[in-house]
Amino acid sequence: MGMEQRVTFGSVARPLWPAVAELLGARGLVVQLRMINAELAFPDDVPPENWRELRLGTPGGMVTLRREPAGVALVIWGNSEPALRQAWHALTWACAETTGGRVVTPEGEVSADDFRRGAELPEALRG
Repeated sequence: MGMEQRVTFGSVARPLWPAVAELLGARGLVVQLRMINAELAFPDDVPPENWRELRLGTPGGMVTLRREPAGVALVIWGNSEPALRQAWHALTWACAETTGGRVVTPEGEVSADDFRRGAELPEALRG
């Protein structure tokens, strides 16, 4: 069974993959593109504007981004190790941060900054 987090978009219509990768890379978390719409991709490929699904390789494992009408869902396996959960939270934060979006939590929608403060994140993104 998988676990999902959602980001609703703010001022930008979609998360821009290069912006998310650049933001996380600048903070020490390398995330690589592995698949675009169920097709293998090179790590430096740029998804087309109409992408539906991205598979991203992180040091802890694979995270799937699925486009939704009002945002994006980020999915991992339910039995994931801490390193993958931390990367999942980091990607969720980065999607909200780069789009001006909000993270949907059980308590309601929160800003990227508020999510980052309470999320389980890799050491490089804490603080």
